Amino acid sequence: MALLSKKTDYALLILVYLHNHGTGASAREIADEYHLSRPFVANILKELCQRGFVASHRGVKGGYVLTRSAGSITIKEILQNLEEGFQLASCAGLEHEENHEDCTMLGTCPIKLPIQDLHRRLLEVLERVTLADLIQPRMNMQTLQTVLTVKDSLNSGSIS
Repeated sequence: MALLSKKTDYALLILVYLHNHGTGASAREIADEYHLSRPFVANILKELCQRGFVASHRGVKGGYVLTRSAGSITIKEILQNLEEGFQLASCAGLEHEENHEDCTMLGTCPIKLPIQDLHRRLLEVLERVTLADLIQPRMNMQTLQTVLTVKDSLNSGSIS
């Protein structure tokens, strides 16, 4: 199972394309570049506009442009906007003991709290990774240390 939906995966491609074409691009240009359906690209661009990641300009020289620099757009922000409540597990985003329709073991689950902690840590890492990092990967030492700490915690079985 992929962690990213096709929509989010393609949205990342589209955002990178727009970054690399600073003056903008049309849905047709982007679809042609990646051999994607133009209506699918147009729908993703529409959602990216609604979420404030890109702006559209009509007319002969129209198209889409990023509204912010790639360095100011975090992967966490993209996931939370496009993945409709991005969560590692159905209980990951829950702060209180509540009945959750996706999980019948919520009240007695022995791994709920560690999963919630892992989800929190994952979001912290994703908050530090920007679209610019995908364009020119340069994981900083703090991000790398966070990833290694999570990995060590998982290997030792003691997520805290």
